[in-house]
Amino acid sequence: MIVLENHSMKDHSNMKVGGVATRFIYIEDKNELKEIFETYDNIFLIGNGTNTLIDDTSLDITFVSLKKLDKIEEISEGIVKVEAGIDFNKLISYMNLHNYSGLENLAGIPGSVGGLVYMNGGAYGSEIFDCIKEVEIFDENHQIRTFTKDEVGFSYRNTEIQEKKWVIISATFEFKRGFDLKKVIEIQALRESKQPLDRPNLGSTFKNPTGDFSARLISEAGLKGMKVGGAQVSTKHPNFIVNDGTATFEDILEILAKVKSSIKELYGIQLEEEIIILKSKGR
Repeated sequence: MIVLENHSMKDHSNMKVGGVATRFIYIEDKNELKEIFETYDNIFLIGNGTNTLIDDTSLDITFVSLKKLDKIEEISEGIVKVEAGIDFNKLISYMNLHNYSGLENLAGIPGSVGGLVYMNGGAYGSEIFDCIKEVEIFDENHQIRTFTKDEVGFSYRNTEIQEKKWVIISATFEFKRGFDLKKVIEIQALRESKQPLDRPNLGSTFKNPTGDFSARLISEAGLKGMKVGGAQVSTKHPNFIVNDGTATFEDILEILAKVKSSIKELYGIQLEEEIIILKSKGR
């Protein structure tokens, strides 16, 4: 493992906001997890930081990254084991190379495989659990275990893994033949045209309420373009909060609160964050 003390977290979040952590650890072997969890307190597993808002004060937290666990292994025809730290779009590239299909609608999501499995990430009517066969995890008893898809509870943007704060080590996927390159190109073009990818952001900020879309509600409420300090409700996609380069953690918390209160007042709907908000102990 590689241990970095007093480590700046700003560049570990796509929002480009973050304070100084007590330590940051890169694990190089899954068996190191047991030593880490038995040695340190206040541990937080971080993937690519694409949906994690990090407090910008001093953080008495030990961050653990699995980015160095990035292998892809073909077990048999269509059965592929993928370590948690690899960028999801490297898996998409692998699928293209080997003519595998099933996750094309998720192409362009800027997270790690572990991060997407953790929250059952998805887009355009598909979820990563659509192709999951097994998940290898490190549990609350510091044991490495493997569960089949049917043994893991999952729903829209939520999993039992997330609720129990297990660590995802790897996921085994079951793919069909016939990679749809045209679909991937269409999805990526759609993302670029509709999402503010040129500004620091954390992707979709709020979960879609049942039978509706958060973006529609926020737009109809006239909140597009609203600013608090350096944070803004995107004019391109209202379910994205963007950073103009000067936003603080407080700016972002305040704009989230304003959006939620407005939607609650106007429509009686309580929006729920899809992003992870990590606060220091003093908050």
